[in-house]
Amino acid sequence: MEPEQILIDQLREILRGSIEALPQIAIALVVIIVAIFVNKLVRFIAERALRKTRLRRSLQELISLGISIVIVTTGIMIAAVVMFPGLTPSSILAGLGIGSVAIGFAFKDVFENFLAGIIILFRREMRIGDHIECQDIEGEVRHIAMRESHIRQTDGQLVIVPNSVLFKNPVKIRTDEAYRRVEVICGVSYDTDVDAARDVITESVTSCSSVEMDHGPVQVFAQEFGSSSINFEVAWWTGSKPVNIRASRDEVISSIKRALDDAGIEIPFPYRTLTFKEPLPLKQQEPSDG
Repeated sequence: MEPEQILIDQLREILRGSIEALPQIAIALVVIIVAIFVNKLVRFIAERALRKTRLRRSLQELISLGISIVIVTTGIMIAAVVMFPGLTPSSILAGLGIGSVAIGFAFKDVFENFLAGIIILFRREMRIGDHIECQDIEGEVRHIAMRESHIRQTDGQLVIVPNSVLFKNPVKIRTDEAYRRVEVICGVSYDTDVDAARDVITESVTSCSSVEMDHGPVQVFAQEFGSSSINFEVAWWTGSKPVNIRASRDEVISSIKRALDDAGIEIPFPYRTLTFKEPLPLKQQEPSDG
């Protein structure tokens, strides 16, 4: 048989098979179209229902995406079984399982960040707007996505952090509560009455507008004998945001300094005494002529 005849026969067989498969192809296309329509309808209903919940926006989008993937995948599987009767759902699932293992090894880090993002989205502790610290990263949480989170540092820089970093490392959430306790150390000279100095410091801190007296009292404790002063530990409560803490610390330190000056209490600086083994001769300055 001539090669040209063999080619023609093969093309005829392919054409005949395609014509015979037209009904299955048409049914498969209808199944896919129905799946797309059902997907849009179900997503619309799910998104409206999710908006009434307290779930985060990113988590709502994840649930909606998951529903869409399930519906579309099911439609494609049904269409594949219609077009290829030899296929079964179990064989398709087995193939998907083997493929997912291979993909999982190839994109291990991507899936790790994705799963960490899902867990973080379900947590209530870290919210959009919280000020956090993780390793060397500190700033405000601006966005939590599936794979990464966006942290805006206090200097204005935006840091995109993989979610696995936030999941596997300790995270300090500085704004988890509305107020935080702040501490400073204040020293007074050794000839000062300790009780009187404590009263002056306590009164000066209490008078500051940034100090939240309803959340907790001002605490002033004599802490240690310093090299040139008796040091007090001064603690109070103020707003938990970094700008609140800096502003409150500025106000409190200024108020303490002003109150101690008014009371005549010295805030000493370190004194240094030099001792020489041999006496040093003093050179007397000669009076100048004129």
